[in-house]
Amino acid sequence: MRLHKSRFLSLAAFSVVVLAAAGCGEVNQTIDKAQACLEAPKIVTDLGAQITKLTDDPQAMDKALDDAAAKLNDVADKAANTTLKEASDNLATTLSNISVKDVNDAVDAAQKVGKDSAAYLEKVTQACTN
Repeated sequence: MRLHKSRFLSLAAFSVVVLAAAGCGEVNQTIDKAQACLEAPKIVTDLGAQITKLTDDPQAMDKALDDAAAKLNDVADKAANTTLKEASDNLATTLSNISVKDVNDAVDAAQKVGKDSAAYLEKVTQACTN
């Protein structure tokens, strides 16, 4: 009888661990989505603030764009939401592809970033409110 009781307790403990792990996975995804929903707009807002200050410094603007792209790639990697992941990946790619060599490029980049960021933030808002 003692052998059956210990097997039952072992099986019960194993079941609890499996169910807890499954539940934690769902919680982690929710946390990742919530975290991504907070980080993504902040990255874009910070970039927008930097861009306006860097129109006379093409090299610094180019670096700011690359840094923001890297941060968005990190958000995309963490995002549990497919829409948020795709939107972050797409904007990161767009930012990485912008090359700022002179002041004229900087002005063009600022306009493009403003337009693309607005569209991105709209997608993020939709993904995060669902």
